[in-house]
Order: sequence, then structure tokens, then C-alpha cells
Amino acid sequence: MKIVIPGGSGHVGAVAERAFTAAGHSVVVLSRNPRRANEVRWDGRTLGAWAAELDGCDVVLNLAGRSVSCRYTPANLRQMMDSRVLSTRVVGEAIARAERPPRVWLQASTATIYAHTFGAANDEGGVIGGGEAGVPAYWAYSVEIAKNWEREQADADAPDTRKVALRSAMVMGPERGGIFDYLAWLARLGLGGAVAGGGQYVSWIHDRDFTAALEFLITRTDLEGPVNLAAPNPLPQRAFMRTLRRAWGMPLGLPATRAMAAIGAFALRSDTELLLKSRRVIPGRLSDAGFRFAYEDWDDAARDLVRRVRAGRNL
Repeated sequence: MKIVIPGGSGHVGAVAERAFTAAGHSVVVLSRNPRRANEVRWDGRTLGAWAAELDGCDVVLNLAGRSVSCRYTPANLRQMMDSRVLSTRVVGEAIARAERPPRVWLQASTATIYAHTFGAANDEGGVIGGGEAGVPAYWAYSVEIAKNWEREQADADAPDTRKVALRSAMVMGPERGGIFDYLAWLARLGLGGAVAGGGQYVSWIHDRDFTAALEFLITRTDLEGPVNLAAPNPLPQRAFMRTLRRAWGMPLGLPATRAMAAIGAFALRSDTELLLKSRRVIPGRLSDAGFRFAYEDWDDAARDLVRRVRAGRNL
């Protein structure tokens, strides 16, 4: 297949490109700053010569969007919204104009769309977030970003292209610069203890399950609309980090209060929502369709990822 990945130069894009290339597919990455032979320039906002790459391709995997690892200032939140909504809109316009539109459009979304909860897990029919009692009001903006992101894809004029919205949890891979790299750094320093009590749930997916799920969704023509990409067993943050520390052989994990987490997030130019929002998400539609996870439990996943890092980041 020919697979086009708008916004594919980040961590998740690298994971997907590596897996698709290893499987024998041809991959084209749309990037604002192309540096390799298979990268084509685009701006994520306007139609251009890049649109020809979508005409006749088999799959579009749109991962474009400003990183959420930043301070949630009004300007940054606006950039998060615009980069996701506008890039999705222009991908839809390119598909609508294609003489031979792609068979399937996999569109990045996020598990953050669900409500902050310590209760029942959310499958695709779960409670959408926004306005929950006792949480910062600006968290609702992250939900609005996700809702607008998905709406752009759903409203796109692409009747001959199957659309799937990927409500993905954190993708855990051994590459430098990814979320696992950051969490592993904390664990190895003995800083990976419970944050604000550690009761908030962490949803995650192993990188090899993530790419296997993409292949599954490409081939399963009966699946469209929102699909959760998350391992079936989310767990509280304190247990998540304890398991990761154990995989590294680190017995100590210093806890942090909510105030300490705010100071740390400020120093790292990030935001506490990434630490404190309870995301308890399960893969309802994938499981019902027969997808089998290689890594259902975080203990197995963490040990595999640590092994790969110790082996020289054998990807």
C-alpha cells in the first residue's frame, strides 16, 4: 500500500512509519520541514502540491497537531486547536478533490475526549468530558479541541473514503523524546512516585499494539467512526509508576503533592492536566471486533520497553 502520513515527523509518526515500512508499504510523510527523500512539504493549512500524494494512495493517517507538551496558555491552547482543526479540514479538502480518493482515512484524536473519572471505564460509548465538578475549567478546552477535531473529519466531503477517528491513549515506545522516555527518566531518578495521591487512572498502549491496531483498522472495512486505541487494563498512576520503577530495578519513588506537580510542570514547560486528569479508557470496539493485544497489562509492557532500551533502543 501507499500510506500518506500528514504530520508524521513526530514520535507517533516515527513509530507508525517504521512499522509500515517494515511491512513493505510505501510511506510518504507530509512535513513543514522536510529533510528526507520520502518527506513532502505542506503547511497544514492550505492546499498545495502535496495534495497529489493523496490522489491514488491507499491510506491517509493524519497525525498533525501542535504538541500538548507545553504550558496551557491561551495562545498555546489556540494553536493546539487551530493546528488540529485546520490540518484535518485541509486533508478533507484534498481527499474531496482526489480523482482516486484513499480507501481509508485514519484521523488522530485523543482519549482525553472522555470525562475525568475514577469510576467506570469509558469505551466508545462513554461519557464525553467537559464541565466536570471539581476540575479546572480549562480542562474542558482540551475536550473541545478533541470534539472539533473529530467533527472536521466527520463533516468532510469524502463519501468514498472510510473514516476512523483514533481516540488514542499515550503511545509507549522506547524512542528518545517520547512519553515513555520521559517517564523512564523520572523512574530511574527515583522521582516517579504518586502524584497528588496517585489515584488518577493512566491509559496507555504499547507501540507494537498501536501499530498492529492501525493495520487492523485498515483491513477491517466494517469499522468506522471513533475507535479507542488503549490497552484494556488502565491503572492508577501510583501503580503505573510503581510497576515502571520495578522494571528498572528502582525501589524508591518520591511522591509529589498537587502543588509540587504544578512547580515541576512549570519548570518543564508542561501542564498538570497531563499528570492529574484521570483517563480510564478501554478499547471497546477493537476488542469486540476481535483485535488481540500482545500487551494487555502494563507489567508486561513496561518490562518489554525497558528491555528494548537496555538493548540499545532496539526498535
